[in-house]
Amino acid sequence: MTIDSLLQPFQRFGVNLGLERIKNLLEILGNPQDKIPIIHVTGTNGKGSVCAYLSSILSTAGYKVGRYISPHLIAWTERISINGENIETATLENLLKYIQSLIDPQQESPTQFEVITAAAWLYFAQEKVDIAVMEVGLGGRLDATNVCAQPLVTVITSISREHWQNLGHTVADIAGEKAGILKANCPAVIGQLPESAQGVVRERIKLLNCPTVWVEAAEKIADNRAKYQGLEYPLSLAGDFQLTNSAIAIAVVNILRQQGWQISDEVVQEGMAKTRWLGRLQTVNWCQREILIDGAHNPAAAMGLRQYVDSLKAPKIIWVMGILSTKDHREIFQALLRKGDSLYLVPVPDHSSANPETLAELAASICPELSHLETCSDVFLGLKKAIQESADSRIILCGSLYLVGYFLGSLFQGK
Repeated sequence: MTIDSLLQPFQRFGVNLGLERIKNLLEILGNPQDKIPIIHVTGTNGKGSVCAYLSSILSTAGYKVGRYISPHLIAWTERISINGENIETATLENLLKYIQSLIDPQQESPTQFEVITAAAWLYFAQEKVDIAVMEVGLGGRLDATNVCAQPLVTVITSISREHWQNLGHTVADIAGEKAGILKANCPAVIGQLPESAQGVVRERIKLLNCPTVWVEAAEKIADNRAKYQGLEYPLSLAGDFQLTNSAIAIAVVNILRQQGWQISDEVVQEGMAKTRWLGRLQTVNWCQREILIDGAHNPAAAMGLRQYVDSLKAPKIIWVMGILSTKDHREIFQALLRKGDSLYLVPVPDHSSANPETLAELAASICPELSHLETCSDVFLGLKKAIQESADSRIILCGSLYLVGYFLGSLFQGK
């Protein structure tokens, strides 16, 4: 059986936040989460980059580092890795079969996310990792990763309005959910938050007596170099928002040092230089053209992408975009589209995609001065038309991590 077929029976339970099912499942598995020191990371944007930085730095320091992320771009095995190596397909299949065999059909079924999260906990415990960097899937308070009473450090990278269908309609509501990963007396590292979110998080920190570092962005000292708290280091990930993400990672490292973890400045610099993060401001070659790809699946991420694109000073910008039906289409378009840009809208395969024709009407109303607006039946047709339109343009594929993953998967398969 494949990983997809093993996880498919749990897909019908969808997003169903809560801790009772995952705690019951982990108890059956011997509570592997209690055997692993963890760094717990949440945030609307930036959490993947922070996890990538931390994993790279800690493995460079000689530690055996588990990392759990979501979603994956191409394969389920991306979600669970040790020292940058994804779990083997056969290993994950065997873990899932074992977990499935222990689930009581008379009890409420765990969700798909809870099952894959349990597999990560079990794998890391079996492999005796020194530390695990655990990325929250959705929110924080009721997320399946939120089952450890004493994390080494908890991190909130950023907070903006996303997943309001599950987390609450206001930024303050969402902040309350994300602050749910904070634990009594456990150190916290917090990124730059809007005022309404900051108040909620500060209240939670005070209640729990969390020693807290509030992180300001690092200083940019060259195109690919930054400085934070006196330490100069290379930035291997693109975009000015990495000044904050990298500073958050270093703030976490400084707390780990205080706890006795051996991580030199030289290791931090080397780990930063080696960090990679697939599908985020990544340039790939396709049909003899450079394509910039980025998820940019919410307004805050879209603003970061537009800022980066503007820094490139390209003579023309061509967007190839697909967006999920659940996203804030208007604010994403407002962040990205400018007079003279071209836009090709495509569906997101195998997911609840927004209708490209409906998106086209919205885009035309928001930015009527687009130089070209067209819908295409799939991403490859959209990219081909973008390439044909202009030889000196900057082509960007964005709008959904699932769309980016679909493109990269096809690219790696030679399509």
